[in-house]
Amino acid sequence: MSPRQSRPARGQPSHEGHPPNLIPRLAPLPEDPAVIVVGAGAAGIAAARTLRAAGLAVAVLEARDRVGGRTFTTDLRGHAVDLGAHWLHAGPINPLVQLGLARGERLRRAPQEGHVWVGGRPAGSADRRASARAFERADRAMTRGAAAGGPDRPAASALPPGLGPWGARVAQVHGLVSGRPLSEVSLQDFPSMEYGDNFFLAGGYGAYLARLAEGLPVALSRPVTGIDWSGPGVRVDTAAGPLRAQAVIVTAPMMVLRAHLSFTPALPAAVRAAIDGFSTGIYEHAVLHWPGSPFRGADRLVSMGGGQRAPSGLLARIDGSALHFLELDVADAARIDAAGGDADAARRHVRATLRRHFPAARLAGLTIPAVSAWRHDPWARGSWAVVPPGHAGARHALHAPVGERVWFAGEALSRLQWGTAGGAFAEGARAAGAAAERIRAGTG
Repeated sequence: MSPRQSRPARGQPSHEGHPPNLIPRLAPLPEDPAVIVVGAGAAGIAAARTLRAAGLAVAVLEARDRVGGRTFTTDLRGHAVDLGAHWLHAGPINPLVQLGLARGERLRRAPQEGHVWVGGRPAGSADRRASARAFERADRAMTRGAAAGGPDRPAASALPPGLGPWGARVAQVHGLVSGRPLSEVSLQDFPSMEYGDNFFLAGGYGAYLARLAEGLPVALSRPVTGIDWSGPGVRVDTAAGPLRAQAVIVTAPMMVLRAHLSFTPALPAAVRAAIDGFSTGIYEHAVLHWPGSPFRGADRLVSMGGGQRAPSGLLARIDGSALHFLELDVADAARIDAAGGDADAARRHVRATLRRHFPAARLAGLTIPAVSAWRHDPWARGSWAVVPPGHAGARHALHAPVGERVWFAGEALSRLQWGTAGGAFAEGARAAGAAAERIRAGTG
């Protein structure tokens, strides 16, 4: 069965009760795998594809009842909607963009033009210029600060003075896309957030990853509890029993790795410190079905300034539809959690936020069909891994294998594409290539 013939989902449980819009056909696990891959997100799928292309038997163990990890697409109001990753960032270096173009996936370039609003109405030319200047000055200053070297410090410390009334907005937006306030983000890590030449994908990012998983040997609902690397190979423990292989590639998120996985013997101190030093990035979607939205043009970002705290991010008219993403940052998540932390609390928070900036008549007909909560998902525990000040070397430190048979992969290890599915995919392929080379060298 080809990827384009994958059967659609039928009532499968998934994120916040929404089923994935595509379920690939998966192969059974081999009896004697050379490599076990922990996790079937973007990194795990890339690792499995790379190992299979190298002629090695691979077994993928996934804790969820679906593939894709934090890349997940469902159908809402007749449209494919991503509740996790949505942007395909940094097209020239993103392997999922290059692969998608080669496969004929329906990629569309993200518009460069967006909306700027001040005080509940479209901004004038002076405000638009001031906003653009503030973001450009901040980006240049932080990039220069990182390039200058010296001791690692918070990204916020490099923000230039005199950004004017848009300074708070700059810090808010960069805090959203960094996953933490800039005071909690390493300046050395900041320039890796490359947002030029972005793409969106018709049918959803999660559905694309599901197509890439077609035919791979994946066991779903098979969480890994421990990894024993004391012998010549590895033993991977699960509730359904252990599996053995020559090597293992661990692609679970750093936050999950800390909470759920034990290693025998214990990991080397430097590796453990690298894993434990990441902080939890928060970036959530509230999906708005908003036919009366004042914003026109498909896939346009909205920047709002002036007055009360504006939404951290708003992506309007997704694929030309009435659906929008209202992005929620750390501060939003804290307010939602203080009010109960469930979807109803999130919806109340979103409505209250919008009411501060739009009249009631404009919000008539607004519904909120879904709100993500990756921070509460036991197999995510956050949106991505953040490097705090002083921890800038952690990503590279985890590239080296442990005992020549335990590799780590995932977005947390990507220096240029951290926090993205593209970065995770690249890291999965890197780790799998290294593992395959090591196995061939040992058996050659």
